[in-house]
Amino acid sequence: MSSPEIRPHIVALLCRADFKLRSDTKTWSDRSGRPFTKAEQATALSATKDEFEEFGAQHQRYMEYLRTKEDSPDTLQRFLAPFMEQLTEKTLGNAVELMTSEDRAELDRILSLVIEPALPFTPYTF
Repeated sequence: MSSPEIRPHIVALLCRADFKLRSDTKTWSDRSGRPFTKAEQATALSATKDEFEEFGAQHQRYMEYLRTKEDSPDTLQRFLAPFMEQLTEKTLGNAVELMTSEDRAELDRILSLVIEPALPFTPYTF
């Protein structure tokens, strides 16, 4: 059985959609608030079940990213705790000296989640 064809431009359009039907235009809107054109609305409505499922999977991955980002301060504390327990002078610099290269890579990953602003939901990013 061949895999269903997913049209990326339709998934991208669905990723931009606010699915509340506007009473003034009888269309959905872009998340910016701009109403879909009639052509955009027709394109979005032509989405197949597989394309809606692909959109849903991407949105689910984005929501997981946001949860991970929201939890990152606590994750950082839990990650650093075993290193800090070993130290008399508890500083981040001293903790880093105890870390392996893999530990430092994980620290960098967690710190980027804590520091960097959340990315917007965009198609094929998450």
